[in-house]
Amino acid sequence: MNIKKYCAVLVGLGLVTLSACGSSSDSGDGGDSKTVTLVSHDSWAVSKNILADFEKRSGYKVRVLKDGDAGQAVNKAILTKDNPQGDVFFGVDNTLLSRALDNGLFQSYEAKGSDLVRPKYRVDQDKHRVTPVDTGDICVNYDKAYFSEKKLAPPASFDDLVKPAYKNLLVTENASTSSPGLGFLLGSAAKYGDDGWQDYWKKLKANGVKVVDGWEQAYNEEFSGSSTGKKAGGDRPLVVSYASSPPAEVIYADPKPTTAPTGVAEGTCFRQVEYAGLLSNAGNSKGGKAFLDFLLGKEFQDDMPLNMFVYPVREGAQVPEEFVKFGPQAKDPETMDPARIAEHRDDWVKSWTSLVLK
Repeated sequence: MNIKKYCAVLVGLGLVTLSACGSSSDSGDGGDSKTVTLVSHDSWAVSKNILADFEKRSGYKVRVLKDGDAGQAVNKAILTKDNPQGDVFFGVDNTLLSRALDNGLFQSYEAKGSDLVRPKYRVDQDKHRVTPVDTGDICVNYDKAYFSEKKLAPPASFDDLVKPAYKNLLVTENASTSSPGLGFLLGSAAKYGDDGWQDYWKKLKANGVKVVDGWEQAYNEEFSGSSTGKKAGGDRPLVVSYASSPPAEVIYADPKPTTAPTGVAEGTCFRQVEYAGLLSNAGNSKGGKAFLDFLLGKEFQDDMPLNMFVYPVREGAQVPEEFVKFGPQAKDPETMDPARIAEHRDDWVKSWTSLVLK
C-alpha cells in the first residue's frame, strides 16, 4: 500500500487530519539525524532544563508532535506506521497496548534502566517492544464546593453514580477515542463483569451521563471544579479524570490553597500504566533509543510527576509531597489482565458505542 496516497484519500474524505499523515523525522537511514521526533498525546510535558540537559548530553534536538487524546494518537500512529510521523511514541497505555503491538507499531529495544522498573509494571519481557514510563489511576473527580453548597455527599463508588441524587452531574470521555474514557469503561467491566457492565451503563445513561471526545474537553470545559482550563467553570461537578488531578489544582493555583478544591471517588478507580516505544520504520532509531533511555533515567522520572501528574515507575524515583497529601494512588483500584483487555476491548467498545451514543 502507498501510505501517502492512502492518507491523501482519507484527508480528502475528512476522516483524518493532515497532521495524522505527517512525514517521519529528518533522516531515513535509521540513525544519523540529529533530531529525535517524539509523537505523543496532548498531555506530554517535561521541564525545559531537563530536556535541555538531555539534548546537550546526547547531541540530539527533540521535536515533539502532540496528536490529541491518547486513543486518537495511537490510532493515527497505527495508520501511519509505514511512514511514521516520528521516532518514538509515548502515551500508549495498558488499555490500548495490545492494539499497538498487534499492529506492529513498535520495534524491539530494551531501554537502559529497564531492570529498575518495578516488576508489576513490566510487560512484553520477551521482545521489549515497549518501555513502561509512568502509572496513575483513572477515577471520577468531584467538585468539593458544589457538593458542600448542595449539602450532598459526593459519590464514593461506581454504584453511587447511578443513584438519582447524582443525575445529570457526570461527564466522561468517549471510550472509542479517549484513554481515560476507555479506562473508565474497563473499570466498570472489571467491577460488574461480562454480564453486568452493560446494565450498569444503561443505568448511567438513564441517569444523565454526558459523553465528550477527550479529557481536555471533559475536564477543562465541562467540569465545574476545573480552575486551570481555557473555559474553566463548566456545569458538571463530576468528571472522569485522574487521582492526581487534585494535586494539579493545588499546584497551579495562585495563591495555593491548603486543601485541594477537588476530590476523588476512590471506589471508581482503574489502574493505568503508560508506555513508550521505538516506532517501526523510525527515521532516527539511534536517537530514539537514546530518548527511551532518557525516559527511564532518574532525572526524568523525578521530574515527570509535577509535569504530567503521574507516578514514576522507576524504583527510587521521588514522589512529590503534593501527591502524597492531595493525590495518593488508590488503595484497591480495579485492574484487568492485559490478555483480557486484548480479547474483549474492541467488542466492549463497539457495544458501549451502540448502547451509550445512539
